[in-house]
Amino acid sequence: MLGRLLGHSPGLWHGVARLVLCPARAAGSKAKNAQDMALQTADPGKEAFRNERRPTNFDKKVLVWSGRFKKEEDIPRHISSDVLNTARNIVRIKVCYIMIALTVLGCVTMIITGKEAVKKDQTLLRVNAEKKAKWRAEVKKSQEAAVGKSQ
Repeated sequence: MLGRLLGHSPGLWHGVARLVLCPARAAGSKAKNAQDMALQTADPGKEAFRNERRPTNFDKKVLVWSGRFKKEEDIPRHISSDVLNTARNIVRIKVCYIMIALTVLGCVTMIITGKEAVKKDQTLLRVNAEKKAKWRAEVKKSQEAAVGKSQ
């Protein structure tokens, strides 16, 4: 029956359903539009100042490095928070990719140096044993020198 009244139009059905099912949401959107209109009629030359801020020098570098702008001079005086958040997310992803590449490079380097050490038979156990033997020899010499002075 409601379909016949609305003429089988899905767009009208959604509009009516929104008003019937969520009257507060529909009134809120009308109030928001009314606020925007009031701001624009109060000072017609000025846009509604929503979520805009001045970018800092670091923000400008982030915007350039993310590829949003070509040069720092191209960046407008005020930008929205959404643009800045998107640029920060892009830079965050790029930094993560760089860290992943450096980690893989470090792992490959450690594998190569480990294989070279195995070829030279230079294991960690052997290196530690040689160090401890050297320290024991130094301690023994210092004890012999101390005993020689005391006599």
